[in-house]
Amino acid sequence: MSPRLTTLRRALRRTALVGTLAATGVLAAAGAAFAHVTVHPGSYEKGATDGTLTFRVPNEEDTAGTTKVQVFLPTDHPILSVLVTPEAGWTADVKTTKLKTPIKTDDGTITEAVSEITWTKGTIQPGQYQDFNVAFGQLPEDTDQLTFKTLQTYSDGKVARWIEESQAGQAEPENPAPVLELTKAAVPAASSSASKTTATPAAATATSDSTARGLGIAGLVVGVLGLLAAGFAISRNRSARP
Repeated sequence: MSPRLTTLRRALRRTALVGTLAATGVLAAAGAAFAHVTVHPGSYEKGATDGTLTFRVPNEEDTAGTTKVQVFLPTDHPILSVLVTPEAGWTADVKTTKLKTPIKTDDGTITEAVSEITWTKGTIQPGQYQDFNVAFGQLPEDTDQLTFKTLQTYSDGKVARWIEESQAGQAEPENPAPVLELTKAAVPAASSSASKTTATPAAATATSDSTARGLGIAGLVVGVLGLLAAGFAISRNRSARP
C-alpha cells in the first residue's frame, strides 16, 4: 500500500471519529433539553382568550415509568376559567383556591381559580412522552410570564421536581419549571389604513368633478365661439349681395 493511500485512510478515520463525537454531543444536548417538562406554545399575548396550553412530559428514566404528574398554576396572576382535556388512560383531578383579590369581569366577580391539576392512573414508558392539554378562558394582563412548577413521580418512587425558576443573566437551572412568556398585544393598524382608504375615493371624486366642470366650461366656450362665427359668416354673405 502506498504511503499516500495510508495517510488518506488515517485522515478519513480521524474525520469520522470527530464527526461521531460531535454528533453524540449534539444528541446528548438535545436529549437533556427534551428531558425537561415544557409548556407549548412558549408564548401568548397578554390577556389572550380561549386558548390551549400543552404540558409535554417526557420520561427520562430507563427502567421506571411516569405514573403521576402535578402541575401548579400561579395564583398571584391567576388564569381564568380552566378546563382539562381528557387524556386516554389518565384521570385528572383539579383543585381550586380562593383568590386574595377577587377579579371583576364582564361576567361577574371571580373569587377562586384553579391552583393545581394532577394526572394519575396512566403511565409514560421510558423513551416516551405524554401531552396534557388544558384550555383557558383568559390569561392575565399584569405580568410578563407565568411559571408552572411541576412534580413528576415515577413508578419506583422517584420524584423529579421541575420547580426552579430561571434568573436573568444566569445559566438555565438543572430542573427548570415550565414558563409561558406573555407578550404585549399587537397594536391594530386598521384605523390608519381605513382613513387612507376613505380619503382615496373622496380625492378621486373631487378630481372627477373638477374634470367634468372643466370639460363643461370648455364645451360652452366652443359653442359660443361657433355661434359667433356662424353669425359673422351670415352677416358677410348679406353684405356681399348687390
